[in-house]
Amino acid sequence: MPRLLIAASGTGGHIYPALSFADSLTNSWEIEWLGVPNRLEIELVPRKYNLIKLKVGGLQGNIFRKLFDLCRLLFASVRVSILLRQKKINVIFTTGGYISAPSILGAKMTGIPILLHESNAIPGKVTRLLGRFCDHIALGIPSASEYLYGCRTSFTGTPVRSEFFLDQSLPSWVPLGEGVLIVVMGGSQGAIKMNEMVRNILPWLLEKGCRVVHLTGKNDCFYKNVGDVNPHANLVTRQFSNEIPALLRNADLVISRAGSGAICELMVTKTPSILIPFPASADQHQELNAAYMARYGGAVIVNQHDPDKNILKNTISNLIDSNSLSEMKSNMNNYDYLDSENKIFEIINSIS
Repeated sequence: MPRLLIAASGTGGHIYPALSFADSLTNSWEIEWLGVPNRLEIELVPRKYNLIKLKVGGLQGNIFRKLFDLCRLLFASVRVSILLRQKKINVIFTTGGYISAPSILGAKMTGIPILLHESNAIPGKVTRLLGRFCDHIALGIPSASEYLYGCRTSFTGTPVRSEFFLDQSLPSWVPLGEGVLIVVMGGSQGAIKMNEMVRNILPWLLEKGCRVVHLTGKNDCFYKNVGDVNPHANLVTRQFSNEIPALLRNADLVISRAGSGAICELMVTKTPSILIPFPASADQHQELNAAYMARYGGAVIVNQHDPDKNILKNTISNLIDSNSLSEMKSNMNNYDYLDSENKIFEIINSIS
């Protein structure tokens, strides 16, 4: 039985595509998972796969800190090479992030083929620096190839959980009615500035008859002491929901950051969106992610701004009053987002 090592760690943008791909494989593959301590994979991966934890971080801080982290990276790479031999791994699949660096270097030491998946429009630092050492790079957004000189690349799209492809009933806790259903989400940790922009126009949205589900994330202190609250019949505020597929498939409009995970989910569910890129994202990759989706006519970009300004309010008003939401949803049919897992599997078969 062939053995696959999946190296995916840190955020949902790295872990969920890897989980979706792993779940698509048949029982003819034996899967090991490589992650780091105290990150999201600790909660998600052990439910299904054997998780091996390795301490590794980025090269940050002053010169002495960077030298220390570099030594730790090299040591971690050696440990990965030993692990690959011990587990008799045949091929590696990684989705970027800190764990990718020692995985790529360890694979190079042992001669084991490795496939790297890059989901963002601008590849991350690890992809740009070490992508040439990979046997192949699968791309979630085609334009990322422009930054990967000398690398063998293919556009595959990004794997998304199967639930996003299925018809879903509206969760029972979502306000019912005929008003436009708006879902606001900024990721599991939250997007505080974006939340403030939305909170500033909530009275106007509710007066307009909209139904609003606001997922604030864990780090937003506004509701931290009171938990999930419902101050209005057409408003539900929660820190988190595990029913995102159902929410997106039933929403009329989503307000979101422009991380690669959110972009992929919105494309699959064909949900119109207002994207507010995180201005401090590495290399401004969220701005390019948003531009990619906007190019298909399924999203409108609003830059983060002072909550007292009316930019977000005016944008929502224009979309609703002009009946543009149905046109945006239709535009998403121009994007074929099927078979990402199969395309990745074909590459793995070709390099292993």
